[in-house]
Amino acid sequence: MAEEPKPISPLKNLLAGGFGGVCLVFVGHPLDTVKVRGVWIGGLWVRLQTQPPSLPGQPPMYSGTIDCFRKTLVREGITGLYRGMAAPIIGVTPMFAVCFFGFGLGKKLQQKSPEDTLNYPQLFAAGMLSGVFTTGIMTPGERIKCLLQIQASSGETKYSGTLDCAKKLYQEFGIRGFYKGTVLTLMRDVPASGMYFMTYEWLKNLFTPEGKSVSDLSVPRILVAGGFAGIFNWAVAIPPDVLKSRFQTAPPGKYPNGFRDVLRELIRDEGVSSLYKGFNAVMIRAFPANAACFLGFEVAMKILNWIAPNL
Repeated sequence: MAEEPKPISPLKNLLAGGFGGVCLVFVGHPLDTVKVRGVWIGGLWVRLQTQPPSLPGQPPMYSGTIDCFRKTLVREGITGLYRGMAAPIIGVTPMFAVCFFGFGLGKKLQQKSPEDTLNYPQLFAAGMLSGVFTTGIMTPGERIKCLLQIQASSGETKYSGTLDCAKKLYQEFGIRGFYKGTVLTLMRDVPASGMYFMTYEWLKNLFTPEGKSVSDLSVPRILVAGGFAGIFNWAVAIPPDVLKSRFQTAPPGKYPNGFRDVLRELIRDEGVSSLYKGFNAVMIRAFPANAACFLGFEVAMKILNWIAPNL
């Protein structure tokens, strides 16, 4: 017998989504650091996504993701891979609560009754709504994270940590300083979130044997579905993410027309391929991080449904 649909519980989504987000950050942050950083040149960490092109006749400033990963470990140890993680960790509980709740709400708004099954375009639309919801939480955390990841490592650094970075941002720019890059975050997260959730639901259905419920999927199948959902998500999100990283860490006034100036400069100086900087690191990160996220969410939801089925 098929299970009866359960009503959306904001509190369960908060707890389960938050736990899933913590799992994602813990697994994925080291390679997110590599994605934004480059290699050690002249005492500075330069970002993969934002560094200028190499001069004619000179080798590139970095040899690739593995080289960046290795040099981070050698010079800073394992803690270097987790630099800037406090900001996303602080933000994951409300962000993923809103993310998963937004997806559920998007589905509910398109249903005439709880028994209705949505098609994949409808699931994509529901996922896009979650991207709109999360932008307000996502942008400040990513702004702080990027600034911490690219600041100079020699001499006196500008920010001593997450709270110090937040304090100085507010002193210099007010609340608006935290929301630099909001439009680019929307451009990244709205379509990418649609792809994210639609792919996950599609793969769960694909992996469910005939006559079985998706709620009975095994851990390996959940991991595979979540991992590939992350890959499809980032396949859509990488170009606007590159633009966002460069825009959020640029000096004030460098791009007066916003992302259009960033895009124009990148295409002019480095070509279309520059929109996929950090591609290898992102894709290496995407599968395990998002597999961990969805597994964490599903496990937490099962526990919550068992402990408090009527919550």
